[in-house]
Amino acid sequence: MNKNDISSNLSETLSELQKRLCRTAELNITSAHICGQRIAVASIEGMVSTQQLTEAVLRPLSELERTGISEGSSLFGYITGSIFLTADRQLVYSLDTASQLLFSGFAVIFSDGECRACALGLQGYEMRSVSTPEAEPTVKCSQDSFTETVRVNMSLVRRRLKTPKLVMDIKQVGKLSKTDVCIMYIKDRAPADIVEKTEKRLSEIELDVMLTSGYAEPFIDDSFGESLFSSCIYTERPDLVCTRLMQGRVCIIVDGTPFALILPSLFAECFSTMDDYSSKPFYSTFIRWIRYISFFLAVGFPGLYVALADHHPEVFSMKLLLNLSAAEEATPYPLMAEVIMLMIFFEIMREAGLRLPKAVGSAVSIVGGLFIGDAAVKSGIVSAPLLIVVGITATASFVNPQLEQPSAVLRLLFILAGGFAGLFGIAVCLAAVTVNICAMDDYAVSYTAPAAPLYPSSLRDILFMKSFKEYEKTRTTLSSIREGEHD
Repeated sequence: MNKNDISSNLSETLSELQKRLCRTAELNITSAHICGQRIAVASIEGMVSTQQLTEAVLRPLSELERTGISEGSSLFGYITGSIFLTADRQLVYSLDTASQLLFSGFAVIFSDGECRACALGLQGYEMRSVSTPEAEPTVKCSQDSFTETVRVNMSLVRRRLKTPKLVMDIKQVGKLSKTDVCIMYIKDRAPADIVEKTEKRLSEIELDVMLTSGYAEPFIDDSFGESLFSSCIYTERPDLVCTRLMQGRVCIIVDGTPFALILPSLFAECFSTMDDYSSKPFYSTFIRWIRYISFFLAVGFPGLYVALADHHPEVFSMKLLLNLSAAEEATPYPLMAEVIMLMIFFEIMREAGLRLPKAVGSAVSIVGGLFIGDAAVKSGIVSAPLLIVVGITATASFVNPQLEQPSAVLRLLFILAGGFAGLFGIAVCLAAVTVNICAMDDYAVSYTAPAAPLYPSSLRDILFMKSFKEYEKTRTTLSSIREGEHD
């Protein structure tokens, strides 16, 4: 590819530009003779602001005809070196670069007799405004969330971290899409090997398009296809991104996605929210333990119920055992089959409520939870105690949305293990999950740290919430977790 393929003949340059862009209908070219020299302004309809293009470029250029420039001066040199048009200005020497900038919201000025062009940033494409977070709502914290525009997302983070050590590096990923991918980290906080490894992995992506953050996750997460859990977490909250950046993490924002990827993440971080930092330490600690209990209920409660009822009925009191036995005798299916059937039905309802419009989705939840559940009990298809177990499990599964996907799969595995082998099967399944999660050590950071390997000083940060006064004295960062000690 010729690095300098802009011809000094303006007609040839414009003709070649139209050819490379397959004569797309979006390409707008405005040409005129100014001060005896012919220039042309190219832009892509819908990607630039028409008002800014008129006010910042076309009008000042037309006024040059009246004011004039010094005799013998180059019009292109005067435009690029003597007047201000826009703050974002780049000199372009190839049509490939010019085409890429055109599709990124730039207007490109070509001049007859010049083998270069001037690109002016005039982005004006439609974008969604900053709104309240929907997936991660909070009570006392900020109420803004990321949008689909990478530049807006970068500004949301920069407004909170005004330090010059915050590095924002933009790379373009995707052979066809040329998607802007921003890598954020704080210099001297994020380990250099993690930053280098992340940048290398992104540069090695050979996909044709990069539409969402999910396209990049398999390339940066070593355990993506080997574990139920992920070392990368998604968030739509700029304040959470800032918190993790201060702890030495690396953040990836993909243009077109209102979620940021934070890596590497820890298992314990799935049980904390930004509201924890806005409440009393004793209450935040209490809620954190509630989240831990909710996770174990969401994953193991149905399987434990099946294991005890089918294989270890002696653990129940006589009165409770008689009630459970009478309820199960009235149903036509084995207990394990009932639980699996209800769990699958619950996942169907949740998926339907998620994919349908909000108004219809809430109606699906009401119909599924009240009418169908009540009718199933009255008709004798399922027992009432089992419906209570499923209700508690379903409620607990909503407490930790970051672990929703692994919880859904693990729940079925524990039901099968408890149904076939009782408590022994539950113990074997728990041991297998523990081994799987402890084996995750992406970026030389154990996913279960600081619990395994055990770092007692850092373990207090995940079991108990401290005040900011104590937090600043014993601040835990990624480097301290890797080394097993505080800063």
